[in-house]
Amino acid sequence: MLEVTFWSSVVFVAYAYVIYPVLLSLVSAIRGRRVDRSDVTPPVSFIIAAHNEQTRIQGKIENTLRLEYPRDRLEIIVASDSSMDATDKITRTYEEQGVVLVRTPARRGKEYAQRCAVEIAAGDVLVFSDVGATLPTNAVATIVKNFHDPTVGCVSSVDHTIDAEGQSTGEGGYVRYEMLLRRLESKAGTVVGLSGSFFAARREVCREWPSDLPSDMDTLLRAVRAGFRGVSDPDSIAYYKNVPDTRREFERKVRTVLRGISLFAANLEMVNPLRYGLFAWQLLSHKLCRWLVPFALLLALVSNGLLMLHSRAYAAAGVAQLVLYGVALGGLSVKRLSMAKPVKILAFFVLSNLAILNAWYRFATGERVLSWQPSKR
Repeated sequence: MLEVTFWSSVVFVAYAYVIYPVLLSLVSAIRGRRVDRSDVTPPVSFIIAAHNEQTRIQGKIENTLRLEYPRDRLEIIVASDSSMDATDKITRTYEEQGVVLVRTPARRGKEYAQRCAVEIAAGDVLVFSDVGATLPTNAVATIVKNFHDPTVGCVSSVDHTIDAEGQSTGEGGYVRYEMLLRRLESKAGTVVGLSGSFFAARREVCREWPSDLPSDMDTLLRAVRAGFRGVSDPDSIAYYKNVPDTRREFERKVRTVLRGISLFAANLEMVNPLRYGLFAWQLLSHKLCRWLVPFALLLALVSNGLLMLHSRAYAAAGVAQLVLYGVALGGLSVKRLSMAKPVKILAFFVLSNLAILNAWYRFATGERVLSWQPSKR
């Protein structure tokens, strides 16, 4: 029984991180779906959600105003989630340049601020971007090309990290892995989530915008429910800075997973393969299986510990696990720049799974995240 528990746990972790991508690549090779992209210029509403962003909002607005897109077809809306600093004042200085400020009557979170902006938006395509994301000048013109394809309901950008001077540093291992999954999912049919820093959707997908669920993943689910698909565009890029320390990265990950679990629980009907086919498998594999990995890791560790006394092979495996976890925990206590790349990956893997466990605990105790505090990058 202990051996079954151990090997089942190992296989489950392998499925979530290795076997699923392999199967996905096979599916995409067999039934690969192309995106019919073309130069189009639909009316676009560009929505920036912000809360107490006085140090970054000017740079974000300037970055948005530099976008190369017909100005008479680009509406820029800053949705202030009841900011208490100079965010609103700075935004109002751009009114003559066509920037519209929408302020929520009370702080109720990112999605509520976006909802207030969606209600007044006039565009056929709605583009959402975080204050911390820097976009190239062709960003909007590139991302809307995907809507020439009538099957596409929403589009995700590709994340790139930058340093303090704004220079590209290349993505971390986790980001590269996620971007690979999205490319494969796009080819297979549809992605399972969108990059919250920069994504776009058709207006009809944005009706009945929720104020208490993560908008990036929820937009994708609403698109699939409406008969569309979501795709990842490799040419649509958003640059952002890494979260600077382990504690903030942990808190960000907990918030993200807790909100994701809440959304998943509210949309359980979408894992029905009789109704949603391949997407149901993708949703289960990419999201739920990933969120269950920490429990499989714990089972593998405990069962391995109990088996160590009965087999040299299991003793060696147990020692290897303890060494790897020790190295990872040690890596979490030092600055990232001083770590070797394998240690960084291992430390981030352990950090992520600890955050997932924390998120499950909070979800089980009834905690939900409605308002958001942007990570200081």
